[in-house]
Amino acid sequence: MILEMKVPSPGESITEVEIAQWLVADGDYVEKDQAIAEVDSDKATLELPAEVSGSITLKAEEGDAVAVGQVVCLIDTEGVPKEGQSTPTSIQAAAPADATPLVVPAADQNYAAGSASPAAKKIIIEKGMDLDSVIGTGRNGRITKEDAVKAVPSMGTPPKGSKRGEERKKLSMLRRKVAERLVAVKNETAMLTTFNEADMAPIFALRKKYKETFAEKHAVGLGFMSFFTKAVVRALQIYPDVNSMIDGDYKITYDYCDISVAVSGPKGLMVPVVRGAENLSFRAIEQEIKRLAIRARDGQITVDDMTGGTFTISNGGVFGSMLSTPIINPPQSGILGMHNIIQRPVAINGKVEIRPMMYLALSYDHRIIDGKESVGFLVAIKEALESPEELLMDNNVKEALEL
Repeated sequence: MILEMKVPSPGESITEVEIAQWLVADGDYVEKDQAIAEVDSDKATLELPAEVSGSITLKAEEGDAVAVGQVVCLIDTEGVPKEGQSTPTSIQAAAPADATPLVVPAADQNYAAGSASPAAKKIIIEKGMDLDSVIGTGRNGRITKEDAVKAVPSMGTPPKGSKRGEERKKLSMLRRKVAERLVAVKNETAMLTTFNEADMAPIFALRKKYKETFAEKHAVGLGFMSFFTKAVVRALQIYPDVNSMIDGDYKITYDYCDISVAVSGPKGLMVPVVRGAENLSFRAIEQEIKRLAIRARDGQITVDDMTGGTFTISNGGVFGSMLSTPIINPPQSGILGMHNIIQRPVAINGKVEIRPMMYLALSYDHRIIDGKESVGFLVAIKEALESPEELLMDNNVKEALEL
């Protein structure tokens, strides 16, 4: 029996995906539930599992955009594994060894030989390039639109004997969508950023005292993210406008805190959501962030994992960033940027002391959040980080950490 495998719907509102990579070759025998392809949507990269066991026939190429519900491969359930079968990594048409270059007779030359098509000429002029510097691949050496698109302006005369190359690679659908949304944020929101700093010494002291006991009991580390998530939830409850979104002529304010956490994965930056953070303990937050980080690392993040979210936390400090202006994650209205912790001299009660300091950045949509709320929100986070026992743990550390 031949089974047609169709592209399943990865999520609401997604109508098209892109074949990022086939994990099997045409004609291979596959097992049921074996990952056979990676597909990119505008929200995530997902694996496509085989629905049955059998021999597979591919019906789409890598890089093809396919509609949800479209057939991408056939699986013959009567197929059997082939012994010693080699798996080609790509299918290429090989030219005969004795093939000779095609020579265009002089009689075939015409007025268009070596010239550019109107579309190609327009692109070349926009790039500020000379037509003579572009090699045409069309009939009689005519410069096609594709030639113009691929043409790169001169980077100057290279040093003698140097070998310099370049790679041209199509962006994944996910990366193209991210780029599109980032540009839209800059163009469609009134984004501003306000800054502050926090003395991390109190959190350092708590982690030093309790992190081993916490890890032994809960099988997860006591990191900074649980403190920041708790501080953000507290600040959102004090300043609910930051936990709001614009929908046309209306403002939607949420009475819950679904915190998006930016994590780095093999496919780039992912932003899964810690749901109902206002109801989670330090332990539950750390366990959920660890779970999501592992899924992102293993490429198993789903659209549902990243759908929703009312506010975002981005920790550029893990990569060494000292200060940045994070970009809002639409349709949210705010994002908190964490940075690396630096030992710096600060004035404490009239004396200079060396303290572990972190710069904090809050980017917000000024259309819905006023300056007073944004500054107050960031100050509330600073206060919570500098007085975690009182403001985040209700003066009962062991109960808060479930020890």
